[in-house]
Amino acid sequence: MARIAGVDIPKQKRGVIALTYIFGIGRSRAIEILETAKVDQNIKVSDWNDEQIGAIREAAGQYTIEGELRSETQLNIKRLMDIGCYRGIRHRAGLPLRGQRTKNNSRTRKGKRKTVANKKKATK
Repeated sequence: MARIAGVDIPKQKRGVIALTYIFGIGRSRAIEILETAKVDQNIKVSDWNDEQIGAIREAAGQYTIEGELRSETQLNIKRLMDIGCYRGIRHRAGLPLRGQRTKNNSRTRKGKRKTVANKKKATK
């Protein structure tokens, strides 16, 4: 199994698809990487030789991927929270950031429903 950027790439998949298992690499960037490394897109990972894997590692190293990209994203979110802008406040509250309605939807962001009980009326 080929390891690129600390990720095990599946052997049975084509090169373009297999590279998308790395955080920060989508289809278009995977195609760019394979073209830079001069590796055919349709060859399965199991058919790559050591030279091709080395060239792909080198080409992928030109981009910010995996741990470095994750930490950069987290730092950006932390910066928004620290300066107290609207997006930072929404991140802190765990609510949607981009203007979505929250009355009925946004369950993935808000989490499991929290039932709020009605106030009981005072007895006379």
